[in-house]
Amino acid sequence: MYTEIQNFEEFESLKNEPALLAYFSTEACNVCKVLKPKVVQLLEAEFPEMKMAYVKSDVLPDIAGQNRIFAAPTILVFFDGREYIRKSRNIGISELQEAIARPYNMMFGK
Repeated sequence: MYTEIQNFEEFESLKNEPALLAYFSTEACNVCKVLKPKVVQLLEAEFPEMKMAYVKSDVLPDIAGQNRIFAAPTILVFFDGREYIRKSRNIGISELQEAIARPYNMMFGK
């Protein structure tokens, strides 16, 4: 499951989790609506220790701006509060899985 972010402070506190995937989307983005359940399923199946934050960029432009988000969808992956992965627009699930696997396995020893 994921946390829908309501304010900047909530997002910043989640960034301190050991592993966080932040999913930035807009209401008008149809690709975002199709991709999000696939990302949720990927995290549940492959990366259960990783938290997911869902950010509506059009509703919370301050968070999008602070993280330099200019396209939807955009996925940021943080480990220990540091950004490791940034993917925008055309995001393949298998490509995302490969990108997350190495740092995730190093951190959680899987």
